[in-house]
Order: sequence, then C-alpha cells, then structure tokens
Amino acid sequence: MDSVITHEVFNQPEPLVDYDLFATNRALQDALRFNAPDLQLGPLQALGRELGSAGMQAHARLANVHTPELRTHDRFGRRIDEVEFHPSYHALMQTAVGAGLHGTPWAENEAPTPAASPAALPPEGAPAARGGPSPLGRSPHVQRAAGFMLFTELEPSILCPISMTYAVAPALRDNPAIHAEWSPLLQSRAYDPALKVYRDKPGVTMGMGMTEKQGGSDVRANTTQAVRDGSDAWGERYAITGHKWFFSAPMCDAFLVLAQAPAGLSCFFLPRVLPDGTRNAIRIQRLKDKLGNKANASSEVEFHGAAAWLVGEEGRGVPQILEMGTMTRLDCSLGTSGLMRQAVALALNHTRQRSAFGKPLIEQPLMRNVLADLALESEAATALAIRLARSFDRQDDAHERLMARLLTPVAKFWICKRGSHLAQEAMECLGGNGYVEEGGQGVMARIYREMPLNSIWEGAGNIMAIDLLRALRKGDAAAALERELAPARGVHAALDRLVAALPARVEAMATEVEARRLAQDVALAVQAALLVQTAPEAVHAAFAASRLGGDWGYAFGTLGAGVDAGAIIERAMPVA
Repeated sequence: MDSVITHEVFNQPEPLVDYDLFATNRALQDALRFNAPDLQLGPLQALGRELGSAGMQAHARLANVHTPELRTHDRFGRRIDEVEFHPSYHALMQTAVGAGLHGTPWAENEAPTPAASPAALPPEGAPAARGGPSPLGRSPHVQRAAGFMLFTELEPSILCPISMTYAVAPALRDNPAIHAEWSPLLQSRAYDPALKVYRDKPGVTMGMGMTEKQGGSDVRANTTQAVRDGSDAWGERYAITGHKWFFSAPMCDAFLVLAQAPAGLSCFFLPRVLPDGTRNAIRIQRLKDKLGNKANASSEVEFHGAAAWLVGEEGRGVPQILEMGTMTRLDCSLGTSGLMRQAVALALNHTRQRSAFGKPLIEQPLMRNVLADLALESEAATALAIRLARSFDRQDDAHERLMARLLTPVAKFWICKRGSHLAQEAMECLGGNGYVEEGGQGVMARIYREMPLNSIWEGAGNIMAIDLLRALRKGDAAAALERELAPARGVHAALDRLVAALPARVEAMATEVEARRLAQDVALAVQAALLVQTAPEAVHAAFAASRLGGDWGYAFGTLGAGVDAGAIIERAMPVA
C-alpha cells in the first residue's frame, strides 16, 4: 500500500536561533547605559552574537543531554577520581573563560578592551538618566555581570566553576605566596581541562567545599578536621580529613575548603594536583542526581589526609566564606535574571508565530497581558542585578559599600524567588510544546528545572533575610536607601508611599519575623526607582501600578487595563 499523507506540518514556530542576544536586549543596554555609561561594549557585542548562534546552542543541548560521568578507577583498578565531560562542555567552558567571566575583573593591569561601535546603544526607547552615576573609568564587574547574564541565556550549568573562580580569587590575597603563583592563572583567558600541576597549565579554575551533610548552611557544624603538617613556601600546611556534601565542579584545579583547625573553623587552599605532580587525596564518592543544572558535576567527596594550606588566620573561616558568598550571591541574581530574559524571549518568539482562534497568540488580549507582565518582571530583575554589580566596581565609595551589603541579600532573595514563577508562566505560553525536552523548545524545560537552584544555592530565602538584618546594622541603612531612591521621587504616588515608609520600617526591624517582607519591599522599591531612571514610561508606570499600587492580581497576566502592553512587548522582543 502506498504511504498515506495524514497531515501537513504548519503553524509550528521557527526556533529562536542565530540571533544577537545583546543587540536585542534593550533592558540590559539601558541598565548598562545608566550604571556604566563609559563601558566599552565591543566584547559584549561579540559575545551576544556568538551565544545566540546555532553552534553554541547545540553545545548547550549536548552538554545537558550527555551529562558528566564519574570514573573512580582506571581499567587497571587504580583510583583516579575523575569526571568525564562531553566535548561540548569544554567548548562552553572555553567560551566563558575566553570572555573573561571568571577571574579577569580582579586583574590589576588588564589591557583595555576594544571600543564599541557607535551603534552599540541606540538612543531610542530610553529617557535621559535621572540622577545616574557619573563615569568613573572602567567598570570590570559590570561588564563581567552583563556577559554572565548573556551566557546564562545560553547555558547556566557550566557557570558554576566560572562563578566560584570569580568568588575565590580575591580571597587568595590572604595567602600572598599562593596568590602570587595562582592569580595570573586565575585571570588567564586560556582554558585547559587537563588534570596536571598548575605550573604546566595556561589557566586554571577553582571551586569550593563548604557544606557537610549534618550542617548545610550552618557551616559552624562542620566536622572536617585540619591537622598541622609542617610549612613550606606556601605557608602553614595541614592534613585535611573529612567530607563535603556539596563539592561542585570537582575537576577544578584547586578549592577553598572549610575545616576545623585548633583555633576553630578555618579556610584552606586545597589543590587537586600537588606541586610535586602527585594527586591530592580527594575521593569522589558520587555525583549528585539533580533536578536541573545537569551539565555541571556536583559531587560528594571525602578527604583522606589531603594536603592543604592555610588562607588567612586560623579561626577566621566564616568571615572569609561570607566575603566569597557575596560574590556568588551576585551571580545568583545575575544568573536568574539571564534565565528570566531567555524565558521571556522564548515565549515572545513562540507567540508571535503561533496562531490560535484566528490570529497570532501575541495579539490575543489575555496573552498580551501575560507577556507584558513577564517582560516587566524580567526588566526589573535586570535593572536590579546590574545596579548591584555597579556597587562592586565602586568599593572606595561609602554609599556603594553599604548598598552592596544591602542589595546583595535583597537581590538574591527577590530575583531568585520570582524566577521560578516566571519560568512556569513562560512555559505555559508555549503550551505542551514548552513541557517537552526535545529540540529548541526544550530550552524552556531546561530553564524551568534550573530556576530553583539559584534560590537555594549560597543561602536560601531565610538566610538572605537574616543577612539583610545583619546589613542593616552595618551603617545608616535608612539614609542610604533614602539617597538611593531619591531620584525617583515624585513620579509615582505608590512608589513615594513605599519610599516614605521604608526608613521607619528599617529602624524598627528588631526581629526576623518580617525580614522576608522587608527584603521584598526594598527590592520592589529599588527596582521601581531604577526603572523610572532607565526605562520608558510604559514600563515604569506599569511596574509601579502593579507591584506597588495594587493594580495587580496574584498571578502573572493580571495587569490593569490601562497598561500599554504593546509598548512593553515591543521593547522586550528578541528579534527585530
């Protein structure tokens, strides 16, 4: 019997591929214009084009399909404790390292980056900045933050070792000898996955080993022991015995780990391969079977008298970890913001091509409400995350130091909480296609599985709320917030009411019970104020009316009838 043609395939959207992630992200462009107006954009332009390509999207898919595999022994029975990755994982790592998303912001004498083309930030679509910062030279943390967000749109999992390298690099200054030898390699844009002594590599990455099965976020409950074992050119050497419950990226070249020394919990530098070329006594027990974050190898390990060197002073481990946590928490905010942007881009790409009930989905009134609402949330996240990165570039300014303390837990808490809700609603825009792992549409399912991680990693919501309370005691937080929000006063009545009430709430916050609500409201106030200064009126008016003025429901897609959904959607569109 001849084959029977049962149907013709039509009304299926073309995938979002071979497009420029940076050029089509107007919210990010305006956030950069406001926070770092002198930023050289050439590298971001090139990165945006590369990350949107079909080739890089294929690498992202393959790295998640062919997940890391643990090889505890070689064929002869020798213990090797290695993790094997698909070649696409290494291609992604090379791109991230080559873009300087790891240690390069710490380089003291980095060569200037190429100048941006005149058309990098088109003037249309954004008002003049109200009360924006003045240029203060290069902004390496802001530039790196923008690149990190763009890369997250492509593939977030491999950024775990990238983020940890960024966070631990400055901590090594507490051991000058190690810092002198390792810092140039941590800043290098060369990626070498080989497991060999650091001297023979053009570049290295670093990880962390903090939490244990009995303690989790309560690292003071750690039981891993550090026993003095002499000294050498790197300082005081210790033998580490114990375990780590979460030991991400175990193929990194070295790790900062916590262990109990005679004077208390302390920070140690633990290389994978020792200076003499032998492998350190790190035993990988198993890889975590995780909900998402599939391309990254998260492991459980044991240390059997592993050699490590003291970083800083004995008993100072917790303060050092908190400093590193500030960096990784910034990355949690950046990463979730990038995932939000990609989820919205996929939803817009699908709905502009898919028709239902006689016209494209994007023209259906209810769908327009949903899409506009998602775009508002995404832009607000971008604005807050880039503002936080700006404070890392200006630590010589007292206000910026205090804002970094305040906004780090606030942004980590609120952006990451909103991410999972946004991903679910964006997936619903694609219907059943969004729930399928196959092909280009499978990116949405990958985003959905990834979203909860940043909310949990480096301290879940309650930890962030407690950290906000700690930050409130570090300086005049009420005055700092008032100064931060002042440029937006007089634009929206709802924002003015919230701004006026915040100082008294900050001063009166004596217990933890309402700390999460305060973190939420500080985040919303700062987001609204930033949008007033960086976004068109259609965006900041709708955000203030919905998030602050009560003209909103309890789910996305419940904006008021007066919102200019068309202008908001057009601004967020990922294609011309």
